[in-house]
Amino acid sequence: MEERARIPVGPPVTGPLPSYWHDPKSPLANVIEPETDKPTKRYDYAIIGSGISGTMIAFNVLETHPDARIIMLEAREICSGATGRNGGHTKAASYRTYMQHVQDLGKEEALKIVRLEYANILETHAMAEVMGIDCESKLCKTVDVIYDKVTFELGRTAIHALRADAAEDEKSPEKMAWYEIHEDIAEVNHEFFVAQKNVNQTLADEEELAGAFVYLAGRIHAYRFTTVLLSECVRKGLQLCTNTPVHDVRSSSRTGEDGSVLWDVFTQYNTITASNVIIATNGYTPYLLKDLQGVIVPMRGQITAQQPGSAQRLPNPLPTTYSFIYRKGYEYMIPRPLPDGGQHVIIGGGLGRLPAAAGSEYGTVNDSSLNPEISEYLRESLPAYFGADNWGEMAEEEASHRIDQEWTGIMGATADGRPFVGEVPGKKGMWISAGFNGHGMVLCLKSAEALVTMMKAGGASGKPKWFPKSFLITQERLEKCTFRGRADIQTPA
Repeated sequence: MEERARIPVGPPVTGPLPSYWHDPKSPLANVIEPETDKPTKRYDYAIIGSGISGTMIAFNVLETHPDARIIMLEAREICSGATGRNGGHTKAASYRTYMQHVQDLGKEEALKIVRLEYANILETHAMAEVMGIDCESKLCKTVDVIYDKVTFELGRTAIHALRADAAEDEKSPEKMAWYEIHEDIAEVNHEFFVAQKNVNQTLADEEELAGAFVYLAGRIHAYRFTTVLLSECVRKGLQLCTNTPVHDVRSSSRTGEDGSVLWDVFTQYNTITASNVIIATNGYTPYLLKDLQGVIVPMRGQITAQQPGSAQRLPNPLPTTYSFIYRKGYEYMIPRPLPDGGQHVIIGGGLGRLPAAAGSEYGTVNDSSLNPEISEYLRESLPAYFGADNWGEMAEEEASHRIDQEWTGIMGATADGRPFVGEVPGKKGMWISAGFNGHGMVLCLKSAEALVTMMKAGGASGKPKWFPKSFLITQERLEKCTFRGRADIQTPA
């Protein structure tokens, strides 16, 4: 795995696979304003990356400093990275990391992480509602369907530990520490429409249903949510430059009027100078910050949109989102209601089914191709998890027609499983919010809020009390990072 982490990270590739969520595209998708006629103009903030992190940082800066001069640079179309390619899930599964966080960081910090994830979910959906964003936003229950007894018992132990440590009001229905534990297999089979055995024909062995956990999560059209917010930022003065890869960021030879450090951002068009540079490039970050090679590692994820059979017995749409969890990994899934009254089922994952701990998917930024092993597995996953009767394909319906679309996206995995947020050590005025381990939709909004608060205060001393100290980027933390694969989800040996 360390060998994969050493692969030099490149910029986003041209010609990525079309994302299911990019239809229709935002009117801002290909806005190019490189300002080649104003090479000496200086910005207060230059944000690199137009996903949910970069967008929420811009949004918060403009809320705090309405007159700020801000430019955003994106290598491809807007929101063409992980945010515009994800599974549409606002789901934390906080219990799965809680005990490891307690062991590594202490109970207070572990609870702070859980509370941030929960608040991030609520505030994302609340923002969509308050701003009237048509982005299929829906808070709902989610169910983790477990296909391994040891994993189920570990999950139950973690849930009990989290509930024991949480405040009383946090245990109320649909609050942070509210969970339902279902161990009656017949009940799980009936209530959640899942098969008693996972009989995916690509697997060597069948997997027995062990139980389920239910808690609060949600689903959202993340591309639409983010691009609408981005259009609001543009309306307030943000200058947007798409199809403008940044190839280097260096300390400028010039200084500010007060003698402060400035930064030169080098694109294929020109050099842009800014007082503050914000790196919001997630898995691509080491391309710009070479010191983070092996600290943040690109990780390719794969997703499908599938159509149930004409004789399906599933509710339309399914009332919950899902994760299907087995000993070495998981899949994540949401229903998506369609205008014609049908539904697509969006399912991604499959990394846990690959040999060598999915090593082949680390270190690559190539989202223009698919892993055929994952494709084969994901194509058979839904009939296997829900059962052939529930999935409802008739004999004349070819399985190849099951797939509406399949695509990939690049996540950013970190050596310790936590994101990096704050001012880059030794680089005054350079800030980062990146490395979300595939959980950006439950971390990015609040991380952006915390980062802008720190930027206003001039450093980490301005960190909000609610923001986890363990998310800050520090030299000490960087020196401890050795990448050995995903550290964000603990699985049994």
